[in-house]
Amino acid sequence: MHRTRRLATLRRSLRLLRSFTYEQFRPRIFYSGLARDTFSLLDACSHDLTGTGLRQASVLDVGGGPGYFADEFARMFPEGWYVGMEPSVSEMSAAGISGYGAVRGDAVALPFADGSFDLVFSSNVAEHIPDWRAMGEEMLRVVRPGGLAVISYTVWLGPFGGHETGVWEHYVGGDFARRRYERVHGYPPKNVWSESLFAVSAGEGLRWAEGVGGTGGGAGGGGLGTRLACAFPRYHPWWAWWLVRVPVLREFLVSNLVLVMVKE
Repeated sequence: MHRTRRLATLRRSLRLLRSFTYEQFRPRIFYSGLARDTFSLLDACSHDLTGTGLRQASVLDVGGGPGYFADEFARMFPEGWYVGMEPSVSEMSAAGISGYGAVRGDAVALPFADGSFDLVFSSNVAEHIPDWRAMGEEMLRVVRPGGLAVISYTVWLGPFGGHETGVWEHYVGGDFARRRYERVHGYPPKNVWSESLFAVSAGEGLRWAEGVGGTGGGAGGGGLGTRLACAFPRYHPWWAWWLVRVPVLREFLVSNLVLVMVKE
């Protein structure tokens, strides 16, 4: 993972950390920057694991949101094919999505044939659906043999696990964090505990990714096996990637876990 490690610098980590302050009141700044970083990360992973980048690849973004990723990906690899799939009509209409790569669909029942894409990824989606494993299996189904499935999600016990409800409130409990946010602000949070926000641990993701490859096919393999090629903290510099290997510690310090899987 030479290219991916070279990308994961302390300078990048600090830049992303600063950008988080814009998420609530200037989302375009935050999400456009995150989209550019995501493209660079996926491109590096693709080079490292398949020998080719994304410039002419077919890419599916599961949970593409209100169009920021579509805009940046269209600009950064005009020769490729990007499809952003989003289940929420309100998210799609928020940015007027109706053209380039816009598909409405369900993450646990992707409306695509087996082996349709070179790379399939989801960015901060797993913690927002009750059955994230089913989403992962569908992602593996629609990626072609030799392609990549990349799942990145916020770890519940990390400082951002509660999302906008606070940095400590979710440690007391998801319902407590939701009620406190509503009491302080006078309206409910965007991410409502047990409805659109769920607790996903780092250990759960790693066990699933390591186990699904042993099926030799099954629900997620589309008749082919998979392997977990790499797992690392998304926003950490490369020299902190070892945190993923330490049980308990990873739940509090990894923050956002990236699982990179190869379809075989």
